[in-house]
Amino acid sequence: MKKTFRAIALARPEQRDFSLWFWAGLLALALVAWSGAAQAKAAPETFSGLAKKLLPKVVNISTTQKVEGRAGPELPQLPPGSPFEEFFKDFFERNQPQQRSRRATSLGSGFIVSDEGHVVTNNHVIQDAEEITVILHDDTRLPAKLIGRDPKTDLAVLKVESNMKISPIEFGNSDVSEVGDWIIAIGNPFGLGGTVTAGIISARGRDINAGPYDDFLQTDASINRGNSGGPMFNLDGEVIGVNTAIFSPSGGSVGIGFAIPSAVAKPVIRQLIKFGEVKRGWLGVRIQTVTDELAESFGLKKAIGALVASVVEKGPAEKAKIKAGDVIISFNGREVSEMRRLPRMVAETEVGSAVPVEVWRDRKKVKLSVEIGELEDDEKPVEVARRTPGGATKVDDLGLELSAITDKVREKFSLGEDAKGVVVTAVDSAGPAAEKGIRPGDRIVEVSQEAVVDPADIARKVDEAKKAGRKSVLLLLEGQGQMRFVAVKIGKS
Repeated sequence: MKKTFRAIALARPEQRDFSLWFWAGLLALALVAWSGAAQAKAAPETFSGLAKKLLPKVVNISTTQKVEGRAGPELPQLPPGSPFEEFFKDFFERNQPQQRSRRATSLGSGFIVSDEGHVVTNNHVIQDAEEITVILHDDTRLPAKLIGRDPKTDLAVLKVESNMKISPIEFGNSDVSEVGDWIIAIGNPFGLGGTVTAGIISARGRDINAGPYDDFLQTDASINRGNSGGPMFNLDGEVIGVNTAIFSPSGGSVGIGFAIPSAVAKPVIRQLIKFGEVKRGWLGVRIQTVTDELAESFGLKKAIGALVASVVEKGPAEKAKIKAGDVIISFNGREVSEMRRLPRMVAETEVGSAVPVEVWRDRKKVKLSVEIGELEDDEKPVEVARRTPGGATKVDDLGLELSAITDKVREKFSLGEDAKGVVVTAVDSAGPAAEKGIRPGDRIVEVSQEAVVDPADIARKVDEAKKAGRKSVLLLLEGQGQMRFVAVKIGKS
């Protein structure tokens, strides 16, 4: 900095004036930018105003249920004819306590979502409850009626009747919330009543194996037992999540809490209020992740979308001409950035509606329209394919030994009469196919999305791919109870 101002001082007057103005302006811009950045990163001075506004909209949930009392000690096992058998039997019959039932109480949180008195909470808060009581911020206790619940997202809607004005909350858009954003959580931890905690969004899109639509927001705000069903607010006072679970070896808060995003919760809540249940969309496909190798095989610039491994017969996808090998890259106008997002998109779609679907097929985009079916209890909106580990001809570039389907091969690998493709009879443990978990008994049905019936077909396809300069070849495998696509490197790595 000293050298800069010294250079200005030695310049001619007109140059010095210009330079002074230039550096002064540059310094001012830098200060403004620094000030803005510092202000954006600064923590709120206080949450008190927001807390006063929001606390009356959050409620405590109290449930009671009948629990059968435990029986007394059991009669010990004695050898038949033992002299003590009658003695012990008489003793235990005279001293056996009567079976009694008791009423157990559990506590949780919730929040008001309508002027009609609808209250949202977690399903696990009210599950098996015989009586549900909603306790308002002023300690008013109101009996609640269960309107509907959805175990798959762990959400439930209650309703209370009251002459007093009940102020509902407003939902925000969790999809625009970012990691690092400030949030506050309000709930009823350990039955203490309205408690406010603050923190940030620590992560998005968490899958904690709680259900088929896991897409949790993670936060470091203190969330404990009793906070379940309570709201997570952004700094605009909008609900962007429903606090649901914690990770805690000790049972208390360790700074890892999870909330159902409002983008997931809102359509579920809307349907529970309207129908008392959730009607989910169904597409009728089995999908798998698009890896970098698969993307290269399909000619995609990057690994996006959901790869269709198979299509349910007579399902919505088949009727819409969606095929195995298609990569679904857009659904209902929304980009499918990764495979795991498609099931949620489909489930949220209104049953019976016709939606546009864009797939990647034969190295180009194809636009289709699909009429969404209704998901039955024993079905999944979109089934995710499991990642299972996927005379004879050797294909050394893949590390496979292959055979056409003969009676001998059919018997050896217990293949049905309708089995198609080429059978893998042996796998080189050091070859590229072994890396992808291909096993003896698997059948290669397609190579580069063309059907094969003979080992020579596969050898030819691999040779064509090598000459074209491709690093991998796409196989459609059937075996171990499913179909899946695998991109196998050509040649040993």
